[in-house]
Amino acid sequence: MDALDDNQRRALSQLREITQGTDEEVAISVLSSVGWDVQKAAELIFGTETNTQTSVMKRFEFDDSQQGEDLQPQTSSSYTLIRPLLSFLTFPLHVLSSLFRFVFGILRIPIPQLPFIGVNFYRPLRPRPTVRGGPDRWVRELEEETGAISIGRSKLPRGTTSSLNMEPGQSSSLVSRAPGMSYPPEDGRKYLPDFTISPYEDVLQMCQKDAKIGCIILVSEEHDDAAEFKRSTLTDFRFVKTLYENDIIVWGGDVKDREAWNAAEKLQATTYPFVAFIALQPRRNPAASSSSRTTSPPALTVLSRHQGKSYPASGPTSAQTLVDHLERQLLPRVTPFLNRIASANREREHDRRLREEQDRAFQDTAKRDKERIEAKMATERAEREARRMAEEEARLAEQRRAREAESARQRQIKRMDWRRWTRRQIVNTQSDNAKADSLRIAIRLPHGGRVVQSFPQSASLTSLFAFIDTQFIPLECPASDDPVSLPGQKGTGESALENYILNQQDQYWGFRVALAYPRVEIPWKQGQRLSDISHLKGGGQVVVESIIGERSFVNENGGNDDDDGYHTEDSE
Repeated sequence: MDALDDNQRRALSQLREITQGTDEEVAISVLSSVGWDVQKAAELIFGTETNTQTSVMKRFEFDDSQQGEDLQPQTSSSYTLIRPLLSFLTFPLHVLSSLFRFVFGILRIPIPQLPFIGVNFYRPLRPRPTVRGGPDRWVRELEEETGAISIGRSKLPRGTTSSLNMEPGQSSSLVSRAPGMSYPPEDGRKYLPDFTISPYEDVLQMCQKDAKIGCIILVSEEHDDAAEFKRSTLTDFRFVKTLYENDIIVWGGDVKDREAWNAAEKLQATTYPFVAFIALQPRRNPAASSSSRTTSPPALTVLSRHQGKSYPASGPTSAQTLVDHLERQLLPRVTPFLNRIASANREREHDRRLREEQDRAFQDTAKRDKERIEAKMATERAEREARRMAEEEARLAEQRRAREAESARQRQIKRMDWRRWTRRQIVNTQSDNAKADSLRIAIRLPHGGRVVQSFPQSASLTSLFAFIDTQFIPLECPASDDPVSLPGQKGTGESALENYILNQQDQYWGFRVALAYPRVEIPWKQGQRLSDISHLKGGGQVVVESIIGERSFVNENGGNDDDDGYHTEDSE
């Protein structure tokens, strides 16, 4: 009780109240096995705990038939309840047994097998360990004490013996003839078993998962036999070699450490040194039918327990006894079943890897198919988008061309209206007012036609250009239909035409006028009179040249290079 903290004492008090005053040692053992959980401890004592993973005691089955020990197949709740009463009844027998052992040991007389010696109901009271050292610390101390090293550091091959396939009763000399290792060791060094530096629970899971045999070694420094056991058994090369080559998982510790003390509680160890072999075995339930036994999963079973002195050679924990037990009894009896489990595990692992590879291949194929489909869909989307963009651009271009054509057509209509208005308001008016002193000017048109026109002495350059412009009016447009006025017209006569020309941003006339000889261009200028031009004072001859686009404009309105469809007048 002195080693318990306040929370542990409170949990112990609650559990004893629930169980109506159960044995204090039993309550402490149960609480420590369930992590001081009062509810789980109560369920464990009253037999209502159904989770097999909560208590390791529930997972174990005992198979000590080869040793002749009378053990229950599985710890039950009724046993847990009556254990305090049995401990009280067997206490005098244990006292007597201890006295016999002491006397017979002094007299060096072999101890007879009394029927009450093997009864394990009584457990000597021992304080709960306070040292928190682990298996790694115990192994380091063991190496320092014995001067040996772990055989796992020697890099020697495993599984070289033939003991796995030995039949019961076969000689154990096969161990010394194993290839790769000699007996005794050639280097003269001492070797220890390859202890697993892991918690006890992890070792049990390794034995269960890997279908291997586990060897649990527990010692107590309070016992005088511990030092001899370490020197004679744990460093015996045949024993170490048998464990190593048969790939037996070895775990050990001193019960003064908390981890080893818990293991001793769960394995019900009462005498030290203590060696137990555990492995998976079929469930031993006589009440169950044969079909249920074949279908039920194997249980982690205590195959054998060895406790007591390691000397002489026939001692229960001596190296010779343990090696003979392994080679003649345990390995031939347990290995075939473990091999079947390992083979089934390998097949399951192979099937699992195969399924994973198939699933991975299926996923890769599905991923590639998805990427291919997505790429194809993306290509189709891109093609559709490209076609849509092309169609949109074509539609916009067509609309633009239609707008431009319509705009050009409107400009042509408006231009033609101004030509016809010019013919009515300017050209025809000047022709009616022509006099004898008028200026006669011969005009050669772009299509090769020639026309002569008389202009008054006061006529301006605008009158000449206006007359030339009217020569591009098609014949199907009669003068009688010429407009009298136009929208946006400002003024009358030449002034209205000049105002309109000055407001245009583009070239209005669409042609150039030049003297025939010498060839000098006559540019249009507002308000300039024909008589002011030196080469036209007495008349003359001019040549009309179309500016780019005007020839096509003329042709589109009914004329061509060989067509004489305009008003022309040939003269000398």
